[in-house]
Amino acid sequence: MLAKRIIPCLDIKDGQTVKGVNFVNLRQAGDPVELGKAYSRQGADELVYLDITASHEGRKTFTELVRRIAAEIDIPFTVGGGIHELADVDRLLNAGADKVSVNSAAIRNPELVDEIAKHFGSQVCVVAIDARQTPHGWKCYLNGGRVETDRYLFEWAAEVSDRGAGEILFTSMDHDGMKDGYANEALARLSGQLPIPVIASGGAGRKEHFRDAFLKGKADAALAASVFHFGEIPIPELKEYLCREGINVRL
Repeated sequence: MLAKRIIPCLDIKDGQTVKGVNFVNLRQAGDPVELGKAYSRQGADELVYLDITASHEGRKTFTELVRRIAAEIDIPFTVGGGIHELADVDRLLNAGADKVSVNSAAIRNPELVDEIAKHFGSQVCVVAIDARQTPHGWKCYLNGGRVETDRYLFEWAAEVSDRGAGEILFTSMDHDGMKDGYANEALARLSGQLPIPVIASGGAGRKEHFRDAFLKGKADAALAASVFHFGEIPIPELKEYLCREGINVRL
């Protein structure tokens, strides 16, 4: 059985790591390269760097920062934000990223997922989905959770999987920053219906929440931000706890 992955997520705005609640009220959390190095030393399996205002502001992702990260960090990392075409993917992979995450651009142009998978391989293509529960079901949102779409979580996840995505990064906007656990019911449904790995995002506050994401949500990886950035849950301690709970993690 593949080991479950622990993935710190670094949201980047103006070259600094930030963290908010429900996608708003951002506060600074430190230098993205130094944080990444610390997480690598602590035993993080991968990192995700998201330029959280790139799509909203209509500019390109932070290539120079990606180069600096690649020079200093020896674990795989994914970058996202402002990726609209194959040239963006090519630029970021050449700068040293291992994978790219597409969200808004994929919803606007689903063929982008096919193109990334075809040109660079499915393993490079992570489709991030920001979704919120509405009276009509789990709806997908664009531009860092600012714009509601007519897409529904489970149908959209199935479509991008068919198109060649290598992983789904699912963030429950209702749970983001609330620290009361992941959306395990939705995660379990996604994990049950998809042939590709699902990364849980949004809601980590305690070590038990990671355990539940793996056992109840059937997630392949769990992503978190503030509990790592502000030292609330040290990664070695988290992994030892998960190991005691019978979850296969790399120590």
